[in-house]
Amino acid sequence: MLTNIGIPGLIIILIITLIIFGPRKLPEIGSALGKTLSEFKKTTSDIMSDDEQAETTRTKDVTAAKMKRSD
Repeated sequence: MLTNIGIPGLIIILIITLIIFGPRKLPEIGSALGKTLSEFKKTTSDIMSDDEQAETTRTKDVTAAKMKRSD
């Protein structure tokens, strides 16, 4: 279940992360997280477009088969 964290929650998370990792590692962690999210978005987008292409092909095949049967 996903809940709204809000600004105070984000500030607390940032402070805890800063304490655990220190100020030097924070930019590296942010960069790695950004790259990970970007790659995730790209991959899910590719998967969705592949699914849409497969569905379109399936629909064309079914339509062609129905037309052959009706002849």
